[in-house]
Amino acid sequence: MANAIRALAMDAVQKANSGHPGMPMGMADIAVALWTEHYRHNPTNPKWINRDRFVLSNGHGSMLHYALLHLTGYDLSMDELRNFRQLHSKTPGHPEVHITPGIETTTGPLGQGITNAVGMALAEKLLAAEFNKPGMDIVDHHTYVFLGDGCLMEGISHEACSLAGTLRLNKLIALWDDNGISIDGHVEGWFTDDTPKRFASYGWNVIPAVDGHNAAEVSKAIAAAKLSDKPTLICCKTVIGKGSPNMEGTHNVHGAALGDKEIAAVRSHIQWDFAPFEIPADVYSAWDAKAKGQAVETQWDGDFKAYADKFPKEAAELSRRMKGELPANFDEVVKAAIASCVEKKENIATRKASQNAIQAFAPSLPEFLGGSADLTGSNLTNWKESVAVRGNQAGNHINYGVREFGMSAIMNGIALHGGYIPFGATFLTFSDYSRNAIRMAALMQIRSLFVFTHDSIGLGEDGPTHQSVEHISSLRLIPNLDNWRPCDTVESAGAWAHAVKRHNGPSTLIFSRQNLPYQERTAAQIADIQRGGYVLQDVAGAKAVLIATGSEVELAVKAAAELAQQGTPVRVVSMPSTDVFDRQDAAYKASVLGKGLPRIAIEAGVTSFWYKYVGLEGAVVGIDTFGESAPAPVLFKHFGFTTENVVKVVNETVKNYQA
Repeated sequence: MANAIRALAMDAVQKANSGHPGMPMGMADIAVALWTEHYRHNPTNPKWINRDRFVLSNGHGSMLHYALLHLTGYDLSMDELRNFRQLHSKTPGHPEVHITPGIETTTGPLGQGITNAVGMALAEKLLAAEFNKPGMDIVDHHTYVFLGDGCLMEGISHEACSLAGTLRLNKLIALWDDNGISIDGHVEGWFTDDTPKRFASYGWNVIPAVDGHNAAEVSKAIAAAKLSDKPTLICCKTVIGKGSPNMEGTHNVHGAALGDKEIAAVRSHIQWDFAPFEIPADVYSAWDAKAKGQAVETQWDGDFKAYADKFPKEAAELSRRMKGELPANFDEVVKAAIASCVEKKENIATRKASQNAIQAFAPSLPEFLGGSADLTGSNLTNWKESVAVRGNQAGNHINYGVREFGMSAIMNGIALHGGYIPFGATFLTFSDYSRNAIRMAALMQIRSLFVFTHDSIGLGEDGPTHQSVEHISSLRLIPNLDNWRPCDTVESAGAWAHAVKRHNGPSTLIFSRQNLPYQERTAAQIADIQRGGYVLQDVAGAKAVLIATGSEVELAVKAAAELAQQGTPVRVVSMPSTDVFDRQDAAYKASVLGKGLPRIAIEAGVTSFWYKYVGLEGAVVGIDTFGESAPAPVLFKHFGFTTENVVKVVNETVKNYQA
């Protein structure tokens, strides 16, 4: 059974002339132990709610996973294995969720798979605490992870595994492929950590010195891990490229095809007398998990029916949340929240407006799972009914500690598991730490909500290390990511509503530290917030269009009033989300931006992004340097974010445009 994995891996990599055969060949016996003795799954229903989750954190060894899926009976044909790494196949170079049946998360950037798994295990634990009843453990599954030395070298693994130990995620079991090899060779020149002691210090159960080529020994270790009240690391000593007589144990087998000569040697060495991509019937039969998987799910279906008979409300709620559906009354909740904003007309920081929106939505969204990277009191992601998650205490708010990257990738795992809408916060400038996890959320099309406060030089005295200048424009470059920078309470509630209702991708919600004024709007304008950009103020005979976001909308409105007195009427456009606005039809965008008028964009950040809207004839009031340390009002004046400067820029732009 293990040799079938080895053969498929080396054959697929050879045919593609690209890939990583070493890890699949080295971890094949570990895979046999897990997938045949412990892994609870149903190949005919990859989305069964109570399935175990399997994460290949060392995702470069994707052929291991594809071989397992094919052999156990998932909808992954041999033709797809032959098309490994080819355009539009179901077997891309690294595992991708939504492309291959049975893949739980997209892995490849090392360390993020184990971190996603922490999120999955956390989601399982919290759902179990919320929905299980005495004698009815309707949520009860494990999260298994394969990971390698590279995952352990990445800093994010420290962030995530430390938190996993603190939260006592005992349903998380990681199997470490301890082969001592990475791309550059033997790792002792750059990786000499005492990994067992490291994980023991995190509060993990550690099972050391397991022979990774003895399936029975690995299975015994997994069985012991399932009895622990802590997350478990099983240290599996392996030989990379096991079965390759001339390359095993070297970095040469890590990331390149073996070549015809060595493949022939492997076949002889492991006594695999079959053609490429040929699996004998008895091996297929031994691997086939369809009947066993259906039986496990059928048993659970009966248990769930009994649960639903006794607890119908809870059963319906769990089903709704695992489907990712919102409560039927959510639109009414949003309308009420926005109506409250209109009634109160508060002049508050948008970070506070964000908290108000969370407070308004949370009672109707029990799936809300908030958090912050040690800045809860500044980010304001808690609410009256929020309860902090602790090791033995369930809740709905996570103190992630100073772990921005870890927080973001854990959120992705929570979103992938299902049952929760995760959001987590830090200062906008630290989005750099989170960036690759944000990118992965966008690639995976999942509903992770990244909250960023203290969004500009408005941060003030903390200075340029903490003042975001390039971050918003940079985030806008990520495909399938919606970025929102609202200007007041109404836009903040609208941004939250759009992010929650979006099912096919993540959003960033970007808020100010300083107070911002409420802006008056009609009902039609409020509705148009959901289109990402709209006309906030208009006048007959406008001579220019001012486009602004966030705190700079106030400045645009003040400048428009001054310009009107000078005889230069202008239109003011608020564009809280350029990403959403760009998806609108051409007619709507033209109706907002106007035709035949110069445009001036105003945002406390780098200017280059905005020329896509203003063109070469327009102008941008922005910042193309780092900030300074001073009170916020002083900084806004210093960098030209004043009514006088905006009026000056508009007048010059109109004059040049007419000329």
